[in-house]
Amino acid sequence: MNFILFRVHSTWVTLLVAVLMTTLAKSANAETTAQTLQSPSPTVNNSRSIIDNLSPNPNPLLFPTKPEEVRIQGTVPLSLAQALELARRNNPTLQASQFQVERSRSALREAQAALLPNANVSGNLANSGSNLFTGGSTQSSTAFNGQAQVNYNLYTSGNRQANIRSSEEQVRIDELNLENQSLVVGLNVATQYYNLQGADEQVRINRSAVENAQASLRDTQARLQAGVGTQFDVLQAQVNLANAQQQLTNSIANQQIARRQFGTLLNLPQSVDITAADPVQLAGLWQQTLEQTIVQAFQNRPELPQFLAQRNQAEQQRRQALSQLGPQLGVTGTYNFRDIYNDAISVVDGYSVGLQSSLTLFDGGAARARAAQSRANIAIAETQFANQRDQIRFDVEQFYFQLQSNLENVQTSTLALSQAREALQIARLRFQAGVGTQTEVIAAENDLTRAEGNRVTAILDYNRALASLQRSVTSRATR
Repeated sequence: MNFILFRVHSTWVTLLVAVLMTTLAKSANAETTAQTLQSPSPTVNNSRSIIDNLSPNPNPLLFPTKPEEVRIQGTVPLSLAQALELARRNNPTLQASQFQVERSRSALREAQAALLPNANVSGNLANSGSNLFTGGSTQSSTAFNGQAQVNYNLYTSGNRQANIRSSEEQVRIDELNLENQSLVVGLNVATQYYNLQGADEQVRINRSAVENAQASLRDTQARLQAGVGTQFDVLQAQVNLANAQQQLTNSIANQQIARRQFGTLLNLPQSVDITAADPVQLAGLWQQTLEQTIVQAFQNRPELPQFLAQRNQAEQQRRQALSQLGPQLGVTGTYNFRDIYNDAISVVDGYSVGLQSSLTLFDGGAARARAAQSRANIAIAETQFANQRDQIRFDVEQFYFQLQSNLENVQTSTLALSQAREALQIARLRFQAGVGTQTEVIAAENDLTRAEGNRVTAILDYNRALASLQRSVTSRATR
């Protein structure tokens, strides 16, 4: 009887030692993982070469035609700073906005050309002849006619200046639109980068959950072989492992989707895949109060001056339309000359200088109708300005409150993660000592998985809110 008790106690001691060694190893790995989440971003020595190698094909109309051209050849780790630089260089939306700015600047130069006179020359060389029936011969002559003309509009009732100022406002509108698109692309890149980090972390967490489930299955199988466990505990552990493996499979698929979505946003080459190089950590703290943040947003957001520029443009278009009813005065100078070859007369020339004026007496109300349309555009721009002002305040308040709540969630989830690790250790010790159940161990493992996921989610939600707030309160001095 004593021999049997000695064997039972020896088995319990062996199992307890194994459980303690496994728990300590997992605790050390968990602490290493936690330190990795808070470690600073690694230094990338070849940042410039990486960015240069990720340039898309310069021909925007080219597309792959062979399977090997779209096959992924490698995965490149990118930091958030590198991703932002790639987006500013490769993003098609920013490129299209830049082309719009260049187009409006060319239109401004066209409008400014009206400040200078127009000069043109023309010439005509012709040969003509006639039959002389009396003599039976043909008489022909060659003549050259030339003309030089200069025109200049002295007075246009404000049409010329209104057209130039309208073009200037269009340049301003397109420049502000380019600035706004740059901010939007930057926010999209930051958001997608955090999504990619979340997908990577979810794969890591689910792999850890699979490892925990495998360890629990080994423990239950060992207990069954030692005669102190049940087949029911083994089946529970097997089901828990299968569920963890399924979640890992889904998270790997989501990771691949996030990578391809981010590559599309950066307009990367077809054969390159990317992964997040930065660790998951808080991107920074927002020091300003809510009131200071709202005022700064009103001062710096490009949308508000863009609507003001649209209002000013509509005002210039109104003046341009009414100028058609005013007098128009211009000066013109012409020089003509004619030379008929093979005759006894030299070149015949002449000139003329004169003033031209016009006044529209009645146009059926077309000019005033165009002016009324411009006045309506002015009212629309003012209404949009007020609406955008209210939207900016709401955006700032929304992201500010989200930032504060997510920061609290980070602190809460960090504490919960530490408690979940401790709870799992206790549940395994209780189970090995025979005072707990396998159900408690599985529940503790699932709680740990959720706690790790909640912490990562809280950090990334905080970073997303911070990126949105920074986009809402943008400072031109830092761009």
